[in-house]
Amino acid sequence: MKNSMIYIGIDAGTKTGFAAWDNRLKKFLQITTLQIHEAMRIVSDYKDHNIYVRVEDARKRTWYGKMSREQERSKLQGVGSVKRDCSIWDDFLKDLGVRYEMVEPKRNVTKLSHEQFVNLTGYDKRTNEHSRDAAMLVFGF
Repeated sequence: MKNSMIYIGIDAGTKTGFAAWDNRLKKFLQITTLQIHEAMRIVSDYKDHNIYVRVEDARKRTWYGKMSREQERSKLQGVGSVKRDCSIWDDFLKDLGVRYEMVEPKRNVTKLSHEQFVNLTGYDKRTNEHSRDAAMLVFGF
């Protein structure tokens, strides 16, 4: 029998996507969007369980698509903030002493619509883009 593990997915940002997947039950325990400090508290609460955390690491993103100068300026400001959050997560998880991985954005399925997400995962409760991105970091482990 497979060892029970809870996989936690984090989509860093102003609205932090959070998902917890139980690999033994093969289901999501939680999918939500939180403030960063709330997500960190929940990860700390899970610390005594067998967990593995996967954080989408914006620091490893190198493409942003075609956009105007103004869009680019605005996007880069937001990206800087998310990259800072990724550094905070990296330091936090290291200090917490849990197993984790900082995942390149291109290694994750992102930007699924609600309908696509439901069809793929079977999870039909309310989600948003951030929580779905976090869930896709851990779905099926």
